[in-house]
Amino acid sequence: MATKIRLARGGSKKRPHYAIVVSDSRMPRDGRFLEKLGTYNPLLAKDSEDRIKLDVDRAKHWLDHGAQPTDRVARFLEAAGVREKSTRANLKKGEPGKKATARAAEKAAKAAAPAEAE
Repeated sequence: MATKIRLARGGSKKRPHYAIVVSDSRMPRDGRFLEKLGTYNPLLAKDSEDRIKLDVDRAKHWLDHGAQPTDRVARFLEAAGVREKSTRANLKKGEPGKKATARAAEKAAKAAAPAEAE
């Protein structure tokens, strides 16, 4: 069975609260899970101790048994010192799109035109 360590959403509309769970990868996000490892409350301050509560020993156990964490949970595990930090490369996210690039080139051309006239 392929297991994942992931977040299961709870809470009301616009007030999210997540449970960190181990579940079969084929189950729905908020569906049946094998074990609850902790909680995550994104509404609390980043330096708050109650923001992320995680049972590190059980997380290590599940990782040793082949569970794959999602990206967000992997970051929690890295912060807790359970996993080594992995490199992430999202190179396209910071680049402007086609239209923004075209606008910037047009603006640079307009700025260069009066300078050349002088």
